[in-house]
Amino acid sequence: MGSVDLIASCRDSICQIGDEIADAIVYVDAGTLEAFQFIGAFPLLLELGARAVCSLENASPLDAVADWHSTFSHPVRKIVVLTSRLLSDAHRYILRCLGNHGTVSHCTVLTAISEIGHSAYVDSPLGPDAFQEYETLLVQDHEELFKKCEKSNKHKDSISYTGSDFTSDVDKDSEWGSGVHYGSNSESSPTKRNLFDGDLGQLEASRKKLSVTVSHFPMIFSPISSRAFVLPSEGIIADSCLSNEHGDSLGPGLPSISTGKPFDSDEVPPGVTLTAQFLYHLANKMDLKLDIFSLGDTSKIIGKLMMDMSSLYDVGRNKRSAGLLIIDRTLDLLTPCFHGDSFLDRMLSSLPRKGRMSSSYSMAKNTQTPSKHSHAAVRRVPLDIKVPFETVFKKEEPKSRTSMVSEGIISFMSGWNSAEVDSEVTWLPDYSEKAHDDRLGSELGTLNGSLLSNYAGVRYLEALLDRGAKDGLMLIKKWLIEALQHEKLSSASKGRQGASSVSEIHSMVQILSRDQMSLLRNRGVIQLALAAEMTLQEPQSSHWDAFTSAERILSVTSAETTQSLASELRDFINTSTSVDSHKQATTMESSHGLLSFQDVLLLTIIGYILAGENFPTSIAGGPFSWEDERSLKDVVVDSILERPSSVKLRFLHGLDNELEAKAKSKDVEINNKDSTGPASNTDDFDDEWGNWDDNDNADDQKEEAYGEMQLKLEVRDRVDQLFKFFHKLSSMRLRNHALGEGLAALSRFETDSYSRKGLLYKLLLALLSRYDIPGLEYHSSAVGRLFKSGLGRFGLGQSKPSFGDQSVLIIFVVGGINTVE
Repeated sequence: MGSVDLIASCRDSICQIGDEIADAIVYVDAGTLEAFQFIGAFPLLLELGARAVCSLENASPLDAVADWHSTFSHPVRKIVVLTSRLLSDAHRYILRCLGNHGTVSHCTVLTAISEIGHSAYVDSPLGPDAFQEYETLLVQDHEELFKKCEKSNKHKDSISYTGSDFTSDVDKDSEWGSGVHYGSNSESSPTKRNLFDGDLGQLEASRKKLSVTVSHFPMIFSPISSRAFVLPSEGIIADSCLSNEHGDSLGPGLPSISTGKPFDSDEVPPGVTLTAQFLYHLANKMDLKLDIFSLGDTSKIIGKLMMDMSSLYDVGRNKRSAGLLIIDRTLDLLTPCFHGDSFLDRMLSSLPRKGRMSSSYSMAKNTQTPSKHSHAAVRRVPLDIKVPFETVFKKEEPKSRTSMVSEGIISFMSGWNSAEVDSEVTWLPDYSEKAHDDRLGSELGTLNGSLLSNYAGVRYLEALLDRGAKDGLMLIKKWLIEALQHEKLSSASKGRQGASSVSEIHSMVQILSRDQMSLLRNRGVIQLALAAEMTLQEPQSSHWDAFTSAERILSVTSAETTQSLASELRDFINTSTSVDSHKQATTMESSHGLLSFQDVLLLTIIGYILAGENFPTSIAGGPFSWEDERSLKDVVVDSILERPSSVKLRFLHGLDNELEAKAKSKDVEINNKDSTGPASNTDDFDDEWGNWDDNDNADDQKEEAYGEMQLKLEVRDRVDQLFKFFHKLSSMRLRNHALGEGLAALSRFETDSYSRKGLLYKLLLALLSRYDIPGLEYHSSAVGRLFKSGLGRFGLGQSKPSFGDQSVLIIFVVGGINTVE
């Protein structure tokens, strides 16, 4: 069986655009940044001759000064923009880049979305010839802004204009549209003019017309390893919805529940179309000829769309044969909900991540006139994990070498963040003496490292993919020992065998990072060690263990009766309520590792899905009896009203003010009880005699009681809607009987009742063993159908291929995967 190296394919595709990158400033948007960080593409871009690699959303005139100390002897004349979004989304940022660099005469735009994808997307104003249309529009807008800048010297720094349909009102007033320095003097600081005086004057005199080239660059995705990838969380493909709003939808970020009903061609969600486009062009880029199989309604539509894009030219080329299996995520929602023994899954749940930058895209769209066909955007959490390095720079002695490193980093960051390049840094001496200052932590935090799937040729993430917590820690310890041996440094645990501890890892990191050169050479291993230290320390470790224990209890209990399963869920909810109340009252650190109310809601989802699988006959009004479900609802409502300040959930949207007011009243009651001790009622009996007829307080109490009752009724209505959503989850397999029977038949591949195997594992075993899977559909191309109908009359027709017979197997889960899978 053959294989495909995704990391090498991505790097090769970057090398193929080396001519465009050479001598250019490269701008990447948030989605491309996330994808390129995994493969270590930024050193490669610099090797190919890029002057600098900058953020598209945070473009600045200072981006051009990155090449001051390089070998380039002329000002920047071209820029390259790589975007994972639609051209209409990136348009204002591209204009901003062109306005910041007045010497640019050529702009290359590489987008992950093809021309057909642009024309098929509902919110895109571009047609079938999207690239050529955009080239013309970008030149027109650029020329218009340039002319307006020349006419008005008073408003060079902030330009309000009326451009093409791509620009919106948000550009005129928001921070994203301000600060554009259009014109030939945009980079003409005194220092810059001294360097390139002759070239700038010649270029300003000639004022060549801007030339624009737009091309398709499909290789923008995030390879976790050489054989596993995900889509960038801030790219348009991941942001687009996968299902429309109807009764079978679980949300815009997941495929709809498979019912077997055919899709209307006008109702295909944009995320489905873009996913089909991406898979088709990805296979073409890697010279693969696909035999497509699908499982699920949404996957079936993607397979059909890909077949419609195939042609005689694709079949005739000399390509490797590959099997593509497309699966709906909604066929198995238990696996991503479960907290398995996965080292990388623990990292994903414990480590901080970069904030989303694509909120500005949605803000710009909302200001425009909404289309009746526009869909809700999906806001996925970025996969760009940040591993803070400040623990490495904590010093025990005031004059250690580590303090010199931290002071050097502060000096660099303070100079870079100063408002003027020549300004004097006044705050630096104060912070050089403070090891734990907040400003120091925030400045070092900007130098957080991101996890790399390819670091200096070593693929650490690929080695950690199938490791549990203990095995992953042992592997990192082994890498640290090898690094210490290579640096000829000694460690107390160098030759010690057995299980590793977080303290051992920490001590080896401290030894390895004492020297600056050693820190730089081994930063990949040090970064993983710091990530492991943060992941396995408290309270993250206890929180994960509490989840796994609760999930194991639910799995075992679900095989008994629905009554016992409902009882366990009630106990979990009551325990979380008491824990949260205890934390509010005493703020004890020991309770941080236990489950919160939000965690218990996830366990309730798991319980309903398990009940739907094990008790499919009691599915009419949910898997539980009316009494059990009523008691569950009562417990959830009481938990929300018990501590309303700690509950921030989407299904309670609109009740925030009422819940906040209730939380404040509860705090006042607690404070009053604490401040006033128990008083004797008989002592003040005579004093209160005259106030018994006063009804003002009684009216206030009645109004307060009425408000609390109304809030409780509104919360109960929201909880009823939430449990209707739980009913959808529990009835997924019964919506399509053929598919449900096929999924139930895969239970024969369950090897251990205590360690649950996901759908992908069991499905692959069945397909490689040549079992027939009910509901699995094979998609044949137009050419294949021609051979089947024409040559089949003469006995020359080909039989249906088997997925396991292909030289390369590709599995794509619509909606995402976890590292266990």
